[in-house]
Amino acid sequence: MKKGKERIVFPLDVPTAADAKKLVSRLRGHVGMFKVGLELFISSGPALVDWLTNRAGVAVFLDLKLHDIPTTVERAMARIAAMGVELATVHCGESLSMLEAAVRGSRGKVDVLGVTLLTSVSSEDLRGAGYRGELADDSRRMVMFKAEMARAAGCAGVVCSGLEAAEIKSRLGEGFLAVTPGIRPDWGSGAADDQRRVVTPAMAVARGADYIVVGRPIRDADDPVAAAQRIGEEIDATLAAMADKRL
Repeated sequence: MKKGKERIVFPLDVPTAADAKKLVSRLRGHVGMFKVGLELFISSGPALVDWLTNRAGVAVFLDLKLHDIPTTVERAMARIAAMGVELATVHCGESLSMLEAAVRGSRGKVDVLGVTLLTSVSSEDLRGAGYRGELADDSRRMVMFKAEMARAAGCAGVVCSGLEAAEIKSRLGEGFLAVTPGIRPDWGSGAADDQRRVVTPAMAVARGADYIVVGRPIRDADDPVAAAQRIGEEIDATLAAMADKRL
């Protein structure tokens, strides 16, 4: 079983490679994986990913949320697979064939995650975007619909909020990964941000999350290392309590 700190994914949401390297130097050994998103990848590209995987020797989650025609997605995922990253994302979108193309492109070298519904999106947002019926009125139904698409396409798992992780595990299997952003410890600053469907680290893990993506509560803390350690300890305590209940 993974230790608490190994389940923490820290997003390198900074504009330059130099900024990213400082954070990696500080947090390496205290989190399990570093996430590279659009901003950093656009500024620093594959060269930074190569530094992370080969020079720094850390696990990388490349979060580019591919969304295009199947042929383009397959080719892009093949390039990602050659980078040696652990996880990569593709939007579940509107097409099962696009998800299948992403899985083909991965060549089994990277775990493909389907992005179900961004944790910043609410039911009101879905209705405003033109969705109707139960998929718009209940964001959980939308997440499950997208997750089932990802599972059918052969994806390794999905990105979902902690609110849906338990149902995803129950319906799609324990081996189907649930990677959960929107994590806010109850001891954090409480500052407003754009996340809406949020849970604490303990809640996410108790509901079945395999990895939790934690950015602001660590990055903006007075002592980021101490914050990461506290979250890891919270996860460990939750896992221990869950194990005791199963005995």
